[in-house]
Amino acid sequence: MRYSRAPRTALALASVVALTLAAAGCAKEDEGSEWAASHKPTVDLPDLKGQKLQVAAVWTGQEEENFRKVLDEFEKRTGAKVEFVPTGDNVATYIGSKIEGGSPPDVAMMPQVGVLRQFAKKGWLKPLGKEALAESKKNFSKGWRDLGSYDGKQYGVYFKAANKSLIWYNAQAYKDAGVGEAQDWKAFVKDAQTLSDSGVDPVSVGGADGWTLTDWFENVYLSQAGPEMYDKLATHEITWKDPSVTKALKTLAELWGQRHLLAGGNKGALQTDFPKSVTQTYGDLASPEAALVFEADFVGVNIEGDTKARIGKDAQVYPFPKVGAKPPVVTGGDAAAVLKNTKGAQALATFLASQDAAGIWAAEGGFISPNKELDLAAYPNQPQREIAKALIDAGDDFRFDMSDQAPASFGGTKGEGEWKALQDFLANPKDIKGTQQALEKAAAKAYEK
Repeated sequence: MRYSRAPRTALALASVVALTLAAAGCAKEDEGSEWAASHKPTVDLPDLKGQKLQVAAVWTGQEEENFRKVLDEFEKRTGAKVEFVPTGDNVATYIGSKIEGGSPPDVAMMPQVGVLRQFAKKGWLKPLGKEALAESKKNFSKGWRDLGSYDGKQYGVYFKAANKSLIWYNAQAYKDAGVGEAQDWKAFVKDAQTLSDSGVDPVSVGGADGWTLTDWFENVYLSQAGPEMYDKLATHEITWKDPSVTKALKTLAELWGQRHLLAGGNKGALQTDFPKSVTQTYGDLASPEAALVFEADFVGVNIEGDTKARIGKDAQVYPFPKVGAKPPVVTGGDAAAVLKNTKGAQALATFLASQDAAGIWAAEGGFISPNKELDLAAYPNQPQREIAKALIDAGDDFRFDMSDQAPASFGGTKGEGEWKALQDFLANPKDIKGTQQALEKAAAKAYEK
């Protein structure tokens, strides 16, 4: 079964993201607050006074604070009390243990399509109710609704989306080294060497968080092998021993196999978590620990919250360089799923499917919604409006994060499956055959369940 289709608009989306984020530092901020002040509710919610709900999500820090503002509005409009519970990176393990222990949250934000469908198959999730389905159909394209569905029923609403094909760089480090925005992989590796020669470690890799390594692989693989092969690998129609995987790992080894191109070397990269991978690129602008970091648009949240760098000035961004015929565009997202079929849980799912909820976080920045009815004026500046518009204009033509489509034990569990195999590969990029064997062994076990 295939979950998404090839992006005819991939090049346009990548180009828009690069140009608009580069201009972000010059944009007027807080315009989204003006929209929020004048916005009138578009969805009716029931009176839930006296009811208590629990929502679980992976978000921490600024993202948690912004989501809390969404929940605050739900409380204000319904009278319910909502407790936010952080899950940690192992969302599937956390939620699974709560379900088996008899105390699941009312609603969980699911970042992995594979986990959502796995839980739906087990009967752990409740189908969306009539109101939530109606709101979802009104506000989301069929492709996003299908991602939240299993066996003909919709279980999830994709509240938050992400573009996971971006290179963020320290503008001063690039200027000092005399390098620009690489258009292809060969130029990217060459620029990394030039940056190293200039005296700064080129690439910051958050290898302590295995999910960042899956994103590296997916971007290389999608561009190099193409969308049809990407779909086949995502659903295990081909094995991880396939020659296309060998080729992608060899390509990654051109970078990961040269320790001087990684901040702190391979060992240092494996000890660096995602937030640190951002701060060591922008924490000390005069003398950075790294020149660039690869990851999604949410890197901007870490830049703004944890550093003094200004996006558009100190922090610039461009699309992941093409490895094959076209540059890749990989998307991700978080879906709200109902675990308790109560009036309150279904009402919260309905609210999260509305433009009312999406607009609250959009106004805060660091957020993209696949909600096609959300007024672009909700975003705080023109660059973010352009990024959101590009996502909406893409319609159903996108590729979703491969590891997030896989069963949790393979694509979404710390210290296991793809995360562990790629961490071992980062530690020893010469062992391509062993890496493929480990990947296939873990995948075969996970997909047969």
